[in-house]
Amino acid sequence: MNKGREQWATKMGFILAAVGSAVGLGNIWRFSYVTGDSGGAAFLLIYVLCIFLVGLPVLLAEFSIGRRGQSDVVGSFNKIAPGKPWVIGGVLGVLTSFLILSFYGVIAGWVVYFLYSYITGSAGAVEEGGYADFFLNFIGGSVGPVFWQFFFMALVIAIVFFGVKKGIEFSNRIFMPLLALILIILAGYSLTLDGAGEGLSFLFTPDWGAFGEPSVYAAAVGQAFFTLSLGMGAMITYSSYLPKETRLPSAAGGVVVLDTLFAIIAGIMIFPAVFTFANVEPDAGPGLIFIVLPEVFNQMGTGGTIFAIFFFFLVAIAALSSAISLLEVSVSYLMRKMNWERRKATIIAGVVVTLFGVPSALSQGGPLTFTVFDLPFLDLIDTITDKYTLPLGGMIIALFVGWGWNQVDALKETGLTDSVIGMIWLWFIRIVAPLGIAWILFLNIFS
Repeated sequence: MNKGREQWATKMGFILAAVGSAVGLGNIWRFSYVTGDSGGAAFLLIYVLCIFLVGLPVLLAEFSIGRRGQSDVVGSFNKIAPGKPWVIGGVLGVLTSFLILSFYGVIAGWVVYFLYSYITGSAGAVEEGGYADFFLNFIGGSVGPVFWQFFFMALVIAIVFFGVKKGIEFSNRIFMPLLALILIILAGYSLTLDGAGEGLSFLFTPDWGAFGEPSVYAAAVGQAFFTLSLGMGAMITYSSYLPKETRLPSAAGGVVVLDTLFAIIAGIMIFPAVFTFANVEPDAGPGLIFIVLPEVFNQMGTGGTIFAIFFFFLVAIAALSSAISLLEVSVSYLMRKMNWERRKATIIAGVVVTLFGVPSALSQGGPLTFTVFDLPFLDLIDTITDKYTLPLGGMIIALFVGWGWNQVDALKETGLTDSVIGMIWLWFIRIVAPLGIAWILFLNIFS
């Protein structure tokens, strides 16, 4: 073990940080619009199956790599399998987390802008039917999107700057309980609305015909990887700060269950409101929480503004907790590779990823619109990571733990030696997860 390496103060602190990494825009913004686009309950059922059949085994594999390596994501692969090409999985993790954070900070900036606009009253003053223009005018600007991206990233950098215990763990001990409380209160309110029955039916009554759509499966696996922070190095980095006595299976199970509950409760919060007030279909796409929900809040009257403030505060906290884990991947790598102390690595990594995100902030229709291959830059980076680098990174991790790592050592690291559960996990990580991911990659490449 690296004697100078930071560690979590408690196992609960690690679990809350890992849940914070998992629970972010993926659970509220992305989960809601992907569920709407992919048919509601059918997608939800497939998504939950993917979480437990693919996500949980890969998450446990990432935990075992990180704790065994006691280093950043690249260093952990090098320690376990020195001189072998498996380190590509680590390099891919650093690259993917960097790319995701570059546009994640932009979208999170939109969230913080809406929170600010509701607090100051400007968003609440928009006339009915005007939120599409309100949103598009903002993201199409040249100054506003960049300013709020910088503001959000400054918060992320400030928290990571103070380290694992005083920064990341301390913030998540506040964020996660607060996030759960606000989410439950808002979901409870949504269940009192007239459209609650229709919203719950959309979320929990499957259209069985959707199970024959390959795109639904691809969306489910992509969402599972995005929401659990798999394939991007975050969970390997976080678990590298764990002491050896921590039980990994219970930690992985806790993260998966809590992350899934957060996503489902977010759906319970959003869809009854959409079916009650908005004259739109739930498949409104990425604009769901920036156009459709503000229209919903507008129709709620005075209470809608209060609901909106709590809602966007909730989403901002979720985004912040995830962005912290994404930045920590690059920071941990630079600390080892460049032999830098944390503060220097945090500032440099934070500034570079923020600047790389500027083209994404300027890619949504303004005078300085930045596109590549006729795609807005933000959409291009999102597509590259969601459809290719995330699942590819997950496949390399599964193959490495299942075939490239000594079986006895892998089982020993997870604490599942000589157990039926251990053999089942090994079978899933060797066969089921790689085949499932390979199929999704095939669909993504040829769709």
